[in-house]
Amino acid sequence: MTRGSSTADGMTSATTDAEALHELVSEVQRGSRPAADALVREHDTWVRSVIYGVTGRTDLVDDIAQQVWTRAWQRLDSLKDPQRLRSWLYAIARNAAVDAGQARKRQPALGLDDLAGHVGDGRARNPLRAALGDELRRTLLRAVEALPAIYREPFVLRHLEDWSYARIGELLSLPVETVETRLVRARRLLREMLAGKVEP
Repeated sequence: MTRGSSTADGMTSATTDAEALHELVSEVQRGSRPAADALVREHDTWVRSVIYGVTGRTDLVDDIAQQVWTRAWQRLDSLKDPQRLRSWLYAIARNAAVDAGQARKRQPALGLDDLAGHVGDGRARNPLRAALGDELRRTLLRAVEALPAIYREPFVLRHLEDWSYARIGELLSLPVETVETRLVRARRLLREMLAGKVEP
């Protein structure tokens, strides 16, 4: 009985969330500025992390994020299913980052000290970032930037955004096992790059 109630509560909550998202997207499509601002506030942090994950360049995140939101507003009428908003935005963000030419061989990244501002302001809650001193964080971020994009992207979502493997897999259209494998390889590469630079 209790279990049934919990399941019902969970379904009600999911239904309420779906309805709220549908209404928010509909309001934006009708031209509501407050709704558009709310949509950006809710999704801008992880959109920026996707851009950083693809490009490895903190100095380009602001410009590309502006392009992403511009494209999103231009194409929002084409979004028929608001439940697909996250994957739809992800595709726009990833394509914008690739279009910027940053999936190619990268130049050294700039502005590491400003990473929190570029990929989101809510990073203080992340234990990884909270535990790192400035110098250690800079060293780690340089190593993250050097990761191949296929490893960097899930690594950023997992360790800077604190996303679950399932959520990353859904967004990247990958099986959870592949996400796990890429994260294992990312961590192994980071350990190799940081050997002798960071205390174990």
